[in-house]
Amino acid sequence: MKKIIISCAVMGAMALPAMAQSGTNSPYSQFGLGLLSDQSQGANRGMGGVGIALRNGNRVNSLNPASYSAVDSLSMVFDASISGQITNFKEGGRKLNANNANLEYAVAAFRLAPHFGASVGLLPFSNIGYNYSSTYAINDVTGSGVANTTTIETHNGTGGLHQAYLGLGWCVFKQLSIGANFSYLWGSYDKNVTAQSSDAYVSTVTKIYSASVSSYKLDFGLQWEQALPNNNFVTLGATAGLGHKLGADPICVIANTDTQLGTSSIDTLTAKDALELPMSIGAGLSWRHANKYVIAVDYTLQKWGKIGMPVSGGSNGSYQYAVKDGLLLDRHKIAVGGEWTPNAYSRKYYNRMNYRLGASLATPYCKVNGVDGPKEYSVSAGLGLPITNNYNNRSVINISGQWARQSLPGMITENTFRLNIGINFNERWFAKWKFN
Repeated sequence: MKKIIISCAVMGAMALPAMAQSGTNSPYSQFGLGLLSDQSQGANRGMGGVGIALRNGNRVNSLNPASYSAVDSLSMVFDASISGQITNFKEGGRKLNANNANLEYAVAAFRLAPHFGASVGLLPFSNIGYNYSSTYAINDVTGSGVANTTTIETHNGTGGLHQAYLGLGWCVFKQLSIGANFSYLWGSYDKNVTAQSSDAYVSTVTKIYSASVSSYKLDFGLQWEQALPNNNFVTLGATAGLGHKLGADPICVIANTDTQLGTSSIDTLTAKDALELPMSIGAGLSWRHANKYVIAVDYTLQKWGKIGMPVSGGSNGSYQYAVKDGLLLDRHKIAVGGEWTPNAYSRKYYNRMNYRLGASLATPYCKVNGVDGPKEYSVSAGLGLPITNNYNNRSVINISGQWARQSLPGMITENTFRLNIGINFNERWFAKWKFN
């Protein structure tokens, strides 16, 4: 237990500073709570992010806490990864590339008692990071037929939400396991919009949107694993997350400056208890043959459509900041993936490697300028590289590559290539050594 406590403390101290950094440059991250993060672990990432129906005692699978009951009784499993990505932004004839790198997650799993496993970890929930500007002309204001007022809008934002969780999984009887993740959800964001208009004089309106979140998150899961003839196994999985208010009071600060009149004003508005988590449900199905083949499919639904978001409105010193409905959408995601291990016990290294493929499709959960946001299409591939030495043959380096695309007609198209490298340590901490 001392080893577990010390290791979890070290894991948290290393992970927290890195997770605080933004991992995106997407303008689409300014909507809602930001871009929702992939919360799967390294092995799952090469399989399209599936995991609801996966059970493997040598891996951590936070997507379904019921899977913790499968953890080997002698092992302590650590899993952490970093990622780097290159994104190409395209709008009209303009193109721009941006690079990001950050720590993705740090998790661990271990057995507490027979048929009872636990997991702790740090996961990302959402990401906000963007910086862009646009210039446009306001309609003729003098009657001359010429649009002689130009406005430059600058948008930038940073932040995101993170979660630290403790999960428990219990094998009720041979086929059925249940589990729960109890998470502390925290983070903040700052989103700034500055509009500067000029003709004979300059007027500037700056809106600063900010919020700080400190709340909880509860997720539940179950798995039913059925053994079939010829060393085949079918697993059904289901998950559910509770929706609730986050207890946050977002703030909007509006600063208005008029150089012609030499006046300025600042309004600070608050939207009470205006942020909320949606209810979510998920279902998964997997087929496994011995230690050789795994095929899985997941479906998840997040009920964002019933949740409002705070928006500002008004002019001439009369502003409001309040929750408005109809800005968010229910989010559907389907993922499919598979893994192949030619021969887990072969002396040939390439036969012991894990080969993975996957794909996913996710609908948007936010509207963008009054229309449904972009869908995300992605494909992924990955490798599991065994680490073998005199006392450990179950640790693995997981490498995966993912291509993802988001686009809207007449708006920005994003193509992202993401490389994820993770290390899954599987140590026999709880084995009792015998000396002769």
